[in-house]
Amino acid sequence: MTPADVVAEALTWLGTPYHHAARVKGAGADCGQFPTAVFQACGLVPDFEIDDYPPDWHLHRDSERYLGYVERFFAKVDTPRPADLALFKYGRVVSHGSIIIEWPTIVHAYVTAGAVVLDDAVANTDLAPRFVGFYRLREWIDKE
Repeated sequence: MTPADVVAEALTWLGTPYHHAARVKGAGADCGQFPTAVFQACGLVPDFEIDDYPPDWHLHRDSERYLGYVERFFAKVDTPRPADLALFKYGRVVSHGSIIIEWPTIVHAYVTAGAVVLDDAVANTDLAPRFVGFYRLREWIDKE
């Protein structure tokens, strides 16, 4: 699988309703489960369960749960490429993820929009100040 395959898969999720703790294309996904499902569908990360979490976990915890899952398979990079993740901090910790189409265009499950949508991570005044970095699948870094 290539980054183009990941982008193509991510785009098939457009319009999927936002639903906390779900990852079912067309039925519901949240901002953590959506990227997980896309990379799993492409066979790039194994199927794994994400521990239960309340919708507001990021407001009351200092533990980087979301980032911990990301860093199992991804590493921070300086320059974005299609299919990399762009992560954002809501509340006290990194708690929102998106898949880059072509920076700054991203696809993400966005509670404000109520669905998986295309967005501009720089022009979106809610997202832009919360940006924390780009993350690339470790497997792709190793092949560079």
